[in-house]
Amino acid sequence: MKDEHPKIKFGKTGVLIINLGTPDSTKWLDIRRYLKEFLSDRRVIEVNPILWQLILNLVILNLRPSKTAKAYKEIWMKDINMSPLMYYTQRQAEKVSNSISEEDILIDFAMRYGNPSIKSKIKKLHDNGCERLIILPLYPQYAAATTATVCDEVYRTLMSMRWQPSLKIIPHYESDPLYIDALVNSINSKIEKINWKPDLILASYHGIPKKYFDKGDPYHCYCHKTTRLISEKFKDIEIKTTFQSRFGPEEWLQPYTDKTLESLPKEGVKNVLAICPGFSSDCVETLEEILIQGKESFIEAGGENFDMVSCLNDNDDHIKLLNNLIKRNI
Repeated sequence: MKDEHPKIKFGKTGVLIINLGTPDSTKWLDIRRYLKEFLSDRRVIEVNPILWQLILNLVILNLRPSKTAKAYKEIWMKDINMSPLMYYTQRQAEKVSNSISEEDILIDFAMRYGNPSIKSKIKKLHDNGCERLIILPLYPQYAAATTATVCDEVYRTLMSMRWQPSLKIIPHYESDPLYIDALVNSINSKIEKINWKPDLILASYHGIPKKYFDKGDPYHCYCHKTTRLISEKFKDIEIKTTFQSRFGPEEWLQPYTDKTLESLPKEGVKNVLAICPGFSSDCVETLEEILIQGKESFIEAGGENFDMVSCLNDNDDHIKLLNNLIKRNI
């Protein structure tokens, strides 16, 4: 009897590296579409969903896209028509794939919001015979609004699949020795290139509303842990933890990065080097908010020198770290 069973690929392991996301372009509609998906996530905005959808659709999505588009235009990689976050996440996946180079392991990347979506990339890996799935959220410090929402979307995708792959999610890595070493090396490399000595290194992490911390989110503690571990290996200059990118009127984790930069010159701190350890790739929050806006406000307040250490992006230390995290979990 002729075998009529459909041909199915099998036997492979898929690794999906996942970052936050980015608009497809700097056009108003693309920015609006991205913001709508991002700000509709109930792990990101924990308020009454009915009230929030009214505010989001009637006010925020009519006003904020123009401001956000302006920020993206400042840092957009026009020669390749791509945001830095998209470029570096793609490069990370390519370099990790080249470094592992095993035929039964497929490496790809996705974005939690925007394109390429988690759902589309899991389907692609599954169609290519991946019976095992390993997820690497590119958030060193766990937070419900980052790592957990990646997990939510992965689970939602698997719920719609008849033949689910086995699943493993790589946890937060805020204290991994390779991660800390990579950050310390990036600081040393930057200091060698500038012709002035920082009075202070500002470690700026993305903030979360304080009420999330009060409800038990461990993110605040993980950020301080990362800064402490960097300081133990880099003792030449004081490192101070601050939090950026607050949104809305409620209280967020403090001290705020922008307010700190405005006050430091009055305290005699005239030369500041910033680093953003919580971001795996340079993006609008690092390049526009810190390197452009942050520098401007610091200099206007009386500061003399300001620069920023690039995120780990696709440098060799970062690829070594990602490679190690993946191999430990295969």
